[in-house]
Amino acid sequence: MPPLPATATESGAGGVRRSSLLLVTDLAYEARGRRYGDEDVFLSSRLRETFDVALCHPRDAAALLEGFDTVLVRNSGPVLHYRDAYDAFRSRARELGTAVYNPLHGRGDMAGKEYLVEMDRAGLPVIPTVDREADLARLPDVAEYAVKPKLGADSVGLRFVTAAEAKGALGLASEGSLLVQPRIDFRHEVSFYFVDHDFQYALYAPDPERRWVLEPYAASAADLEFARRFVAWNSLTHGIQRVDACRTADGALFLVELEDLNPYLSLDRVPEDVREAFVARLTRSIASLPR
Repeated sequence: MPPLPATATESGAGGVRRSSLLLVTDLAYEARGRRYGDEDVFLSSRLRETFDVALCHPRDAAALLEGFDTVLVRNSGPVLHYRDAYDAFRSRARELGTAVYNPLHGRGDMAGKEYLVEMDRAGLPVIPTVDREADLARLPDVAEYAVKPKLGADSVGLRFVTAAEAKGALGLASEGSLLVQPRIDFRHEVSFYFVDHDFQYALYAPDPERRWVLEPYAASAADLEFARRFVAWNSLTHGIQRVDACRTADGALFLVELEDLNPYLSLDRVPEDVREAFVARLTRSIASLPR
């Protein structure tokens, strides 16, 4: 049975209509080390306490938008797997004026990974990143380099190559379509999770070879200052952002990615009270989204 349009659902004292929420997710997507479906089943069950919630696959989102007050994009998988459908969704949401969470003007991964080049040029603490053959000399001299597509996600298209191979890859690729970064040794990866601009929790992977085996991380004041710098750089007043960083052997932090489209939250890795606080904060944020 298709979801009822927002105008048809009423509940609560005095028949006040609850806001309707379309949660865009791919419950069947098999993510390495993560359980996308479980996380979104949990989130939908909790958000249903406040909103009238329906779930849909990202390929169906454009066709279903009109019946909902708000659309929440969650664990919908790498956009490159359904680029045409995603572009249609964005176009239709703007046409209808639908409130989308996260809003569609994010400057991080939502817009591709060009921001890493921009940040590097601006001197921000990111892994050195170039997208032109002429700029390769700006990178440190290391044994291997990471080459990845700007529109990639979830390590799709990522490969490690020599300096000569990196030069060849940029020379053969469409201009500006690839990124090259030095492959650096690091102590661990750490992620900082925010709702709007409010820090919620941090998790880290003690073993660099096991990215998604995460543990709670006690972020220091310096860590949070680092993470907030990138959240402030972004243009989102509402939304979930995950600041992914790596810590080098000398203790320095460098940005790996600024996830502002559909960041996985690893809610199964945090204590119950932290998880409950996150859900409450997310609920308030969605409810306050301008419509």
